Amino acid sequence: MITKLPGTGGRVDRLTCTAQLLYELEDPQRYLQPDVVADFSRVQLREVGPDRVEVEGASGTARPTHLKATLGYREGFIGEGQISYAGPGARARGELALAVLERRLQRLGMDSMEHRAELIGVNAMHGPALGADREPYEVRLRLAVRCTTRAQAEKVGQEVEALYLNGPAGGGGVTQSVREVVAAASALIPREAVRTECHILEL
Repeated sequence: MITKLPGTGGRVDRLTCTAQLLYELEDPQRYLQPDVVADFSRVQLREVGPDRVEVEGASGTARPTHLKATLGYREGFIGEGQISYAGPGARARGELALAVLERRLQRLGMDSMEHRAELIGVNAMHGPALGADREPYEVRLRLAVRCTTRAQAEKVGQEVEALYLNGPAGGGGVTQSVREVVAAASALIPREAVRTECHILEL
């Protein structure tokens, strides 16, 4: 039986339970969990009252020989710089600044690295296809590059800041940031390689 406490918001019915059951479900006959391989292929859901759903038909087989682990690993750095342009010709100046930055990335040998160069207020959300027919009063240029070293990432913001004196007129509000990328990957490890412990803390 699936239900919830009164007055807690939300809804429990056949539709919401079905959606939750199917979430990230690849093989309904072999849903791998730490303590069982579940078989949901014959599950039946039946509403028996307000916010009450009866579930039957699930079964399972022996637990998997391997456990899934999510591993974090270092995958370089993201360097970012931003600068704003406002007033007449703001978009044209922002686009010119982007072109300047593309040339500077080439000179640094960083143009082949994964990067995003965009004008917030013009094409940052939906790309160049939308927003092409209007002239905004202000734009904010953003350049972000995924780098292999912190030193490379620091150069990204420095190049944006250099637009103050070596770029289109009227730029302001430069910000720079560098952040390390910790990526995640899934892997299977033998169950016997995992040792479980329980510690009870008393206050």
